[in-house]
Amino acid sequence: MQNRNNHAFLQSEFLQLQYQDLQADQLPRYRSFPWLKKIGSGLSALGGLFLLLALTGAGNDHPLSMFLLSAGAIAMGGLIYFLAQLREAPPGIKNNANFFRSLTSRGSLGWLLGVVITAFYVVLYWSPGLLQNWIRMVDPLSRWLRNGPADQWFLYGTFYTLAVLVMGTRMLVRYRHNRYQLVRTGSVMFFQLGFAYLIPALLKALNQPEFYFSYFWPLKYTYLFPDDIHWLATQPGGLGIFMVFWGAMMTFIATPILTYFFGKRWYCSWVCGCGGLAETLGDPWRHLSNKSIKAWRIERYMIYSVLVFITLTTALLWINSATRGEMLGSVSHGFARAYGFFIGAIFSGIIGVGFYPLMGARVWCRFGCPLAAILGLLQKYFSRFRITTNGGQCISCGNCSTYCEMGIDVRWYAQREQNIIRASCVGCGICAAVCPRGVLKLENGPREDRFNVVKADEWVESQAIS
Repeated sequence: MQNRNNHAFLQSEFLQLQYQDLQADQLPRYRSFPWLKKIGSGLSALGGLFLLLALTGAGNDHPLSMFLLSAGAIAMGGLIYFLAQLREAPPGIKNNANFFRSLTSRGSLGWLLGVVITAFYVVLYWSPGLLQNWIRMVDPLSRWLRNGPADQWFLYGTFYTLAVLVMGTRMLVRYRHNRYQLVRTGSVMFFQLGFAYLIPALLKALNQPEFYFSYFWPLKYTYLFPDDIHWLATQPGGLGIFMVFWGAMMTFIATPILTYFFGKRWYCSWVCGCGGLAETLGDPWRHLSNKSIKAWRIERYMIYSVLVFITLTTALLWINSATRGEMLGSVSHGFARAYGFFIGAIFSGIIGVGFYPLMGARVWCRFGCPLAAILGLLQKYFSRFRITTNGGQCISCGNCSTYCEMGIDVRWYAQREQNIIRASCVGCGICAAVCPRGVLKLENGPREDRFNVVKADEWVESQAIS
């Protein structure tokens, strides 16, 4: 009897080992490629050195070669480094040591990078002559795409687009297990490359206005200014009239309709170039957004103040245009210049991007973008979009709140099983992606009962104590 039991035990052990071996054979093999990542890092570092050399004019005789050795090498090195991670480990979001690295935790490297980006924007806006050698470096590309010489804005657009594409590849690798993130990242890469870079360049090559179809009022505020509309409408060929129609249609018709069905995510997380840079280049710093009530109050005062500023400026310009300057004189143009300087340059550019390593990636989107303000109001009061919560599964780990780039305390809502319907939410879906329990879900549903019944604070506190 004892021998029979031993035989049965050994047989079951043997079958279990066979099953484990079979499972192991079916599992994908993961392997680290440190040497390939070192090649990528080294290539990017070498490209950075060539970029500094190009600033001195060292490659002016061979601009295309210098562009490939500098910006091209940086981009290629980044792609090699990120793609080497594909077979390194199973798919999954890894935020290891984000709060301990100097670059991603407001350390010395983070401050240094913030100063460098800020300085670049200052020079770009007010001393572009200092970038003349870089502008000359992209001149062959400009002549090929736009049939004309490069300027500082083409240089900026080229760097901007490369950043979105390379860091977008990082996002695709990082979130390769999440279909929503793959489609969303692919969308912002597509719109940045096509609608914000290639199409405007092609239009300029055809002697048409350099129009950006993925931007409209009030983000691209001049598109509803009377002087710009008159200039576009008088362009030969009739394309300018279509551009005027496109800008007005997107502002007053498409925006309310699309926001009703999908929330503000259709633009802020899928189309917008500002959001595209924040979601790709800015992803390593998304956890630095301030989640405090004080920051929320500042956010509301600031973003709606900017919206009032640009609305008033646009109205004054139209009044001035209708009265031929008799009523307001130069006052309206003073408003426009002030908005362009303080909001268009300093806030959206210098602070909006330069402060990524210090305040997170959505500084401009959260505190200053007037289009985000309009989309937010539509989302909160007239949209079908919400993030639903299954509070019974919440373990209060705080991942959702930590990695919300808009500073929303997502956990507060999850603990109360309350739908998240916030004007500031851009629907990026990262809160749902980092949740280990599947508590959060992005949904479009009937507007009725969106603001669902919530659990009282006393109940949540009693559960935490027990």
